[in-house]
Amino acid sequence: MLGCRGRVWARLLLAALALFVARSGWPEGDAAEKVCVARVQGTIGPATASYLARAIGEAAGQGAQCLVIELDTPGGLLDATKQIIQSFLRAPVPTVVYVSPPGAWAGSAGCFITVAADVAAMAPTTSIGAAHPVGLSPGGEKQDDTMKQKLENFSSSYIEAVAAKHHRNTEWARASVRESAAITAEKALELNVIDLLARDLPDLLNQLDGRTVNGRTLRTAKATIVLVPMTFQEQAFQVLAHPQVMLILMLIVMYGVIGELTSPGAVLPGVAGLIALVLLMYLASVLPMNAAGLALIGLAIALFLIDVFAPTHGVLTAGGILAFFLGVFMLFERSEPFLRLSLAWILPATVVTALFFVLVVGAGIRAQRLPARTGAGTMIGRMTTALERIDAGGGRVFLEGEYWNAVSTEPIEPGQVVEILALEGLTLKVQPTTTRKEERP
Repeated sequence: MLGCRGRVWARLLLAALALFVARSGWPEGDAAEKVCVARVQGTIGPATASYLARAIGEAAGQGAQCLVIELDTPGGLLDATKQIIQSFLRAPVPTVVYVSPPGAWAGSAGCFITVAADVAAMAPTTSIGAAHPVGLSPGGEKQDDTMKQKLENFSSSYIEAVAAKHHRNTEWARASVRESAAITAEKALELNVIDLLARDLPDLLNQLDGRTVNGRTLRTAKATIVLVPMTFQEQAFQVLAHPQVMLILMLIVMYGVIGELTSPGAVLPGVAGLIALVLLMYLASVLPMNAAGLALIGLAIALFLIDVFAPTHGVLTAGGILAFFLGVFMLFERSEPFLRLSLAWILPATVVTALFFVLVVGAGIRAQRLPARTGAGTMIGRMTTALERIDAGGGRVFLEGEYWNAVSTEPIEPGQVVEILALEGLTLKVQPTTTRKEERP
């Protein structure tokens, strides 16, 4: 009897314990785990740095096992790269950089970011390297050899320190900066530049499962993937931070401001030009412009305008076209792929700008300089005949089918031809000429 009662109490105790566990919020296994994923494609800039810092914060807030950053970039700016690496070093969750999809490239700044992650992984047929720093100063001027050497020394020591922290190949990391070395994913795994080679994201999570990172054992095999997308503002600035967009904005500034000056009252060209100018000034701090290129573009505008006021049979226009082409060609540093403007952009911009100044601006300025064709202004300079004596006290003339009061500082006899000098109210100011004209009734 007591044994039966004991078994009943034991069962009740186990049921209560199971209910307590279910309601206590204890972990339920891998199904409850999360992995946050951020995707970076295109140029590395301030928008990218802000996005990844926010993604790290969201991953930590959701208690994610790690943050996976899918990376495909030709490179970017050193300042933004430093901000991203500092965010990695402060991250409360493990960071995993995964160079994907197949065919992706972690070039220049992307190489720094990959090496700086807690776990570096790549998909097959991807590549990494060519991390030589961009040769532009913050103001956009070309750096001299001494400054270039200083920047190269800093970059090589920086990437070497980052690689050493994660026990990766420091020799190759240094070569990627000094010699612009680049290798495939398979070679990177062989040389201990990266940690994993994964076909896709599920394969990556399976390989990460059970791996200890910063004293934390990851449980990712069955984790739920949570995508951390870019905000609209981050996406907008990510799209705008390209040389092609900056070229378009610069053309809008030129066309808008000059169009407003040559056609006063249009309003829309001026407003569009000012908005584009504000965006251009912001982006100039992101992608530095070459001062020599800007100077040549300014010279081209001056030559176009001078040729409108003082026609030189196209000589100055031809010089302006050449100056504009060279200015746009030199506007950005061409040693980095992500900063290059191709001829497919430069040539159309040059042709459209030349046509704009020759046809639109030239026509507008010439129209403003033409004499008035309607209204009272058309009477200035006309000739007519005095109907009666005209002096300072007044007189009359006949013009455009109407009788007009007229005054003159010199006496004018009836029938004498007069020239109209000005219109003051309804009175014409005239002066005598040596030509006589038959008097009109």
